[in-house]
Amino acid sequence: MELTFAAGDELPADRLYALLRLRVDVFVVEQECAYSELDGRDLLPDTIHLWGPPTGEPEAYLRLLREPGGGWRIGRVCTTKAARGRGLGGLLMAAALERVGDADVVLGAQTYAQDFYVRFGFEPDGEPYDDVGIEHITMRRPRAARTG
Repeated sequence: MELTFAAGDELPADRLYALLRLRVDVFVVEQECAYSELDGRDLLPDTIHLWGPPTGEPEAYLRLLREPGGGWRIGRVCTTKAARGRGLGGLLMAAALERVGDADVVLGAQTYAQDFYVRFGFEPDGEPYDDVGIEHITMRRPRAARTG
């Protein structure tokens, strides 16, 4: 599948709407997590959105956020129910990590998905925590950890 990157200030309204709908469908509706999905970071010029396919309804998505102290944060990794099992999450992660190079990267993983992120050089950092009713764990990919 072809993937597309766009900075927050480059996203047309209709594409942003489709990406937000995918995120809400997966995290708020499917996973039944009532949380504030709109956090004010999606339209920032240093927020990078990654999705596929480039046109039509997105099937897979993630975003890259700049961390205040340097490095990147990967978040909102999701695929539609219909697209799961096709390796799209791996394509997203590989493309995102290629984009950030050897920078430090952090993410908050749902604990059941830890093994998926380990494939990309991430390591658990700290203890599991509850995030809106779902157990998560912070995971980090130290600078220049390259696998996948």
